Amino acid sequence: MAKIKKLLALILSICVICTVSVMSVSAANTDDDNDTSASSTITVHYYCEEGTPTIYYWNSLPKNISTEYPGVKMTSEGNNYYKYTFNDVTKINMMFVTNGKQSAELTRNTGEWWYKNKRWSSKNPEDMQDFDRVDMREDTIYFVITTRFYDGDTGNDVHCWDDSQANNPDSDPAWRGDFKGLIDKLDYIKALGFSAIWITPVVTNASGYDYHGYHAMDFSTVDVRYESDGATYQDLIDAAHEKGIKIVQDIVVNHSGNFGEATLAPMFTKEYDSIQDLASVDCMKVIEGSDFAKTFPNYNDLEPKYQYAARLNIMKDTKELDSGNHDTENYYHHFKDLSWESPTVQTGQIAGDCVDINTENPTVANYLNDVYNNYINMGVDAFRLDTEKHVSRLTLNQYYFPSWLKTGGKNFFIFGEVCTRVSEFWNHNIPAISAPFYTWAESDSQYIDSFTNDQAANINLTLKHYDSNASTANQPTSDNVYLDGLKYHTPDYSKSNGTSVIDFPMHWNFSNASNAFTRACEEDPYYNDSSWNVTYVDSHDYGPDMDSRYDGGTQSWAENLDVLFTFRGIPCLYYGSELEFQKGVPMDVGPNAPLSTTGRAYFGDYLEGDVTATDFGTYSNASGAVASTLEAPLAVHIQQLNRIRRAVPALQKGQYTRSKTYVDGNMAFIRRYTQGATDSLACVTISGGATFKNLPNGKYIDAVTGDVKYVTDGTLTVSSVGRANMRVYVCCADGFTGIDGQIGTNGAYLK
Repeated sequence: MAKIKKLLALILSICVICTVSVMSVSAANTDDDNDTSASSTITVHYYCEEGTPTIYYWNSLPKNISTEYPGVKMTSEGNNYYKYTFNDVTKINMMFVTNGKQSAELTRNTGEWWYKNKRWSSKNPEDMQDFDRVDMREDTIYFVITTRFYDGDTGNDVHCWDDSQANNPDSDPAWRGDFKGLIDKLDYIKALGFSAIWITPVVTNASGYDYHGYHAMDFSTVDVRYESDGATYQDLIDAAHEKGIKIVQDIVVNHSGNFGEATLAPMFTKEYDSIQDLASVDCMKVIEGSDFAKTFPNYNDLEPKYQYAARLNIMKDTKELDSGNHDTENYYHHFKDLSWESPTVQTGQIAGDCVDINTENPTVANYLNDVYNNYINMGVDAFRLDTEKHVSRLTLNQYYFPSWLKTGGKNFFIFGEVCTRVSEFWNHNIPAISAPFYTWAESDSQYIDSFTNDQAANINLTLKHYDSNASTANQPTSDNVYLDGLKYHTPDYSKSNGTSVIDFPMHWNFSNASNAFTRACEEDPYYNDSSWNVTYVDSHDYGPDMDSRYDGGTQSWAENLDVLFTFRGIPCLYYGSELEFQKGVPMDVGPNAPLSTTGRAYFGDYLEGDVTATDFGTYSNASGAVASTLEAPLAVHIQQLNRIRRAVPALQKGQYTRSKTYVDGNMAFIRRYTQGATDSLACVTISGGATFKNLPNGKYIDAVTGDVKYVTDGTLTVSSVGRANMRVYVCCADGFTGIDGQIGTNGAYLK
């Protein structure tokens, strides 16, 4: 690598000689120039414990300066920090070299930057408090497709290659929202009351319609179409943390896009002078000397369908257009068939733009773990794992979950998408592709620490694992989510794999709140602990038992949300649902209709204006369209629900009971959480009355209205409340963690 860098430096020097006068470089800590204005200065501070580093740099703008490898010494600032300043440049490539060890290749723009533990920051990390990753059950999640949420920088708006087919106009290119937009609207999300943001994948993508991020071309880099000066991914993470908000990164290990992947199948690079050049497939250039270039030297002359076949021929060794040997290291699965109700659902290709990665290959696993651990080290707080059902649980338990959980630490959270489009919680009675199944560790000794360096043997073991979990009769059960009588008990996580899932069965039954609540209660024994399930009504893919956004009406929405925010699980809201945005329209039709007619339409028009969040669920100084958005009936409802949930620990982490010994009522339950000095108990009834029995005597306060009841005989009776209304009576007796009165402001439904 060092020799390559020396050669690169030599080539760059020759290029500079040919175009401009050579700039002499000394071992000083500043590149001298007459213009030292802040607008053309880049200062970097590097944290290094191994000795004095050198900084090697090249390819700067607007004029090119460079140094010979390994660069020039940086100046010590004390406390293991070293400094270097570039004048008269607005962008530069660099790497740090210490005792022959090289950092990654890095790029910075104008400003002052600190680099520590593989993370850039625009502020001195020593002056910033570490963000506290608390138990994710204390949070609620707001889910956005980044490109469709808010456009903070019109300069990085880009059409997809297939935008013309979709008829997306210049006023609404598919790549529109960005990280700057998210940073600008953090106060809006906090004003609604949400303390975590789930964002779609950030990695570099390549396909005809890749605005959503699920067609990776390079897992290791962030797509430039999201970023702006001062609004990189790291800037977003830091800005969210400053407001007490977590970042949930959507990740993929099951597949990449079909234009290859930078490490697993290097076939193309993107070349462009301006970001708008990415709007054409012409930006994709075949890598000279690659297996792909050698095998298909006439690629650009092929018809599109044969170009696609050529790409898969290399990635999966399909032999379709060339009979040579390709992907000889088996970085991708080479299986030809896929059946949704068989083991091939975990080894076959699920879609044309989703080429199935060989997740059982140890080299692949090491690469993907390195990649995603780097994102964790940037400060990402949780992963949402896309297409989890399409990877064997054995593979995830063996190779991936342990690595990410080790890097992330105690409260790093992982939840997966086990997509099961059925009303039952066992997916066609096959445990191995059902949501509860993915919350368990391996218990059969033949599968514990069973993988080897032989990827084929590993795949065969996953097939055996699938078959050995063909029956629902031998699946484990747990009482972790249930109260012991009316007492909280310490959960037993010895059989957990440390991760959770989206509650797809509950989601699929949210045609109404009662159905979803009933299904959740029925499925709960089969999760290791369903209090960790992420729960939602609809998402970017589906509404409940439909392919469109939920359109059951505002009152039904409010009732569904009552269940989400008070029953077990971590509530999640898909962007715009606070306005019933795009209700009833198809969620995703690909490039066959404008995005504005789908459930992935641009939401930013409703967010114009300003707002200052004063806390989670409270705000001031709202103006413009965003003020009206926050005053909408469901938005007001959500603000109060968020505030109530944040104030009552039992609603976050409590176990529950619906036993007739303690509860009479339809959607009624008691939740309790006891830990240290906290003892929180809440009696909840939704859309009806209830009688709670055998309670601790004492004072109870309803968080919704502030009503006070005194229990003297263990019984608390709640009169019937209207649909979408509810009561949350919190025990405020001696020794309990109570509340002072009504929480939040009543709206149209909570009253």
